[in-house]
Amino acid sequence: MPSNLNPLGALPARFRRERVLIVGCGDVGVRVAGLLAPRLRVMALTSSRGRVPALRAQHITPLVGNLDERATLRRLAGLATRVVHLAPPPGDNPAWRTDPRTQALLQALRLRSLPQSLVYGSTSGVYGDCHGQWVSEVRAVHPHTPRAERRVHAEAQLRLFGRSTGTRTHVLRIPGIYAPDREGGTPRARLLKGTAVLTPQDDVYTNHIHADDLARACAAALWRGKPQRVTNASDDTQMHMGEYFDFAAGLYGLPKPPRVPRSTAQEQLPLMLLSFMSESRRLENTRLKQELRLRLKYPTVVQGLQAG
Repeated sequence: MPSNLNPLGALPARFRRERVLIVGCGDVGVRVAGLLAPRLRVMALTSSRGRVPALRAQHITPLVGNLDERATLRRLAGLATRVVHLAPPPGDNPAWRTDPRTQALLQALRLRSLPQSLVYGSTSGVYGDCHGQWVSEVRAVHPHTPRAERRVHAEAQLRLFGRSTGTRTHVLRIPGIYAPDREGGTPRARLLKGTAVLTPQDDVYTNHIHADDLARACAAALWRGKPQRVTNASDDTQMHMGEYFDFAAGLYGLPKPPRVPRSTAQEQLPLMLLSFMSESRRLENTRLKQELRLRLKYPTVVQGLQAG
């Protein structure tokens, strides 16, 4: 991989031997590890012993522990020089407004020598509905769902941790993640179900990032991310949701989804989908390109899906 595309390409050799801990090592975490593992030691926290062989096969050192069981996290203290935190908050109870998992992780990291940097994968949902306006990182958060409120709480904990310890914490606010080689990473399944989208006059903007570009953003932020800083990890796409699904239908040779007005959508669509359709924003990504110096491999979702 050319050095201008690899976040680690220009680093001195002494930095390439650092130890990176990935917390929440799912699809994106594995992609991050693939970028880093050839040059440094990568560890991953997993709550499933069944995943241990698969992680080892990808040159990742597995650490068995559970963010919901604080006693199992003590071994994380002092292990890593840098941390990528991609684990979501618990979401079983809609009344929860906090993220105890991030609290537990930060408590464990405080026990011994602290990491130099910590990158957290948050969500662009913390902005709430912005009525289609352009949204930069200086915009105040205004979460509309318990899920987004839990992310706001996690972000606040990380900022406090960074200010009190000196660890450079960096938050990536992530929109919809897609990739043809990611489970559920394309609109194909939803198109096959014939799920409706909103009529053009009611439609909302949707934001995207290819899983490979998100992994590269995570790796770049470990070294280039400014302390206690937020970056929108979004590509250059400017599409309404209906346009996105119409394009995908043409790409896959499937019927376009039916259109429904917002006034009747509540009767026809699942609550989770309705929550996404109630928020419209266009994410600015200047910091991603200028501060993290990331050149997107897939600048738009059209290019990313076509490449698959």
